[in-house]
Amino acid sequence: MTATEAATRIVGIDPTTGAESGWAIDATAVDTMDAVVRAARVAGSAYAGLTLEARKTTVRALGNALLARADEIGRVLHEELGKPLGEAWTSEVVTTGELFDHWLSVIDDLLAPIDVPLNPINYPGKQVWLELEPMGVVALIMPWNYPFNLPLRTIVPALLAGNAVVFKPSEHAPRTGALLAEVLTATLPTNLVTTVQGDGRVGEALIAAHPDKIVFTGSVGAGKRVAMQAASMLIPCSLELGSKDAAIVLADANLDRAVAGIVWGAFHNAGQDCASVERCYVHRSVYASFVDRVVAATQALRMGVDVGPLVNAAALDKVSAQVESARAAGAQVRTGGAASGAGYFYAPTVLTDVPADAAVMVEETFGPVLPIVPFDTIDEAILLANRTPYGLCGSVWGKDLVAAEAVARRIRCGVIFVNNCCFTGPMGGAAWTGRGESGYGVTGSRFGLEGLTEVRTVCIDRTGQKREMWWYPYNEALVTMARGLVEVSRGGATLAQRARGVPLALSGLLNRWK
Repeated sequence: MTATEAATRIVGIDPTTGAESGWAIDATAVDTMDAVVRAARVAGSAYAGLTLEARKTTVRALGNALLARADEIGRVLHEELGKPLGEAWTSEVVTTGELFDHWLSVIDDLLAPIDVPLNPINYPGKQVWLELEPMGVVALIMPWNYPFNLPLRTIVPALLAGNAVVFKPSEHAPRTGALLAEVLTATLPTNLVTTVQGDGRVGEALIAAHPDKIVFTGSVGAGKRVAMQAASMLIPCSLELGSKDAAIVLADANLDRAVAGIVWGAFHNAGQDCASVERCYVHRSVYASFVDRVVAATQALRMGVDVGPLVNAAALDKVSAQVESARAAGAQVRTGGAASGAGYFYAPTVLTDVPADAAVMVEETFGPVLPIVPFDTIDEAILLANRTPYGLCGSVWGKDLVAAEAVARRIRCGVIFVNNCCFTGPMGGAAWTGRGESGYGVTGSRFGLEGLTEVRTVCIDRTGQKREMWWYPYNEALVTMARGLVEVSRGGATLAQRARGVPLALSGLLNRWK
């Protein structure tokens, strides 16, 4: 593809109406990616040479600049994606302030050198420590469902660690990406964070330009393609992919809280969240009451105010197809089950009597659909929850916290909740990570920071001696000394046995250079 062919316009579609929004963003030519990454590498090298305090000042200024435009950010999220304003503010704007506060408060400790303890007899006059260095250029390929907060989860720690970033927003949220890029460009050194707009071809070109790390969030299929391309170039990558998260409601659950939490967990962001509750297993003793309450709570939700639209026509078609397939197989639609109004709205849907092999039970839905299934025993509930190739989040609801936590620990996933769901993703201090086809790598926490850095071991010798004991020439005295040291340190030996090693070590040491 030539630059002319790739330099197309990304035309915005208003998901509340299905009509063009009047906004268009220029895509980035794929054959410019090498130059983009080279410029980022130059900018990053200079930036990494700054002190950590200087980098903190830069990042703090970025956070202030973003939050100064909070009203505009909330409005653009609402206009571009149809997010209810309450959701845009709580899930993306407020959490952004918390994200900056966290990283700025902990980064000194997390980047501090770590001393390696040394035996002063074996290694006199020596000091060894570990330090974290920036990887270089981080390629950040992001989805549309949380287009403001998700990129910042990586950008903030990446910048504090001394990296440069090339950021590709989703082609389904280019206006939000452009707003974020505007603030980044105005606040940061030139080319330190570069935004490239476009579809998957731009992402492929960005990877081909050989960044030093890839952080990708998206579908399983796209993630596998990213992993294969990265592997062919030996570029480390972090993948946050899909999921089919399960909620387990125990017999003793506080049903008022469980219903309110799971309804929100299933339908926030119109179910377009990899952490959404997509399956619910309820103890048979409270099943009927739970279903009735969920149906009532779901019917009280207001379209456009509490629940926004799906992102595009393809997403609407997928959700509709899953529900219709389940209905045809015998599932009962207790509420919802149809597109609602203009645009890409789909009514929040509650299903019961769903066959275990229905697509809505085994494939990611990414829409406002909640199948509810009864269970009789804890072992059965665990088996059902773990019957999936995914493993991102899960939740258990019960009053006996010890019992509920014991159940939660048996769910195969990277993030587990008891009596809550879905809310830790934006937290800088919490690790966000999956199992199986939910991907690998970590966002957030010190483990996420480690994924954006490389460890270096530094060794300093202050002895000034002519040679080390283990250097040439080898002789019998060296072997004698080594035998003595082994005896002294041998685990499981008695004190007398270990003491026999002392004269051997001293004899070898005294005769080493004779």
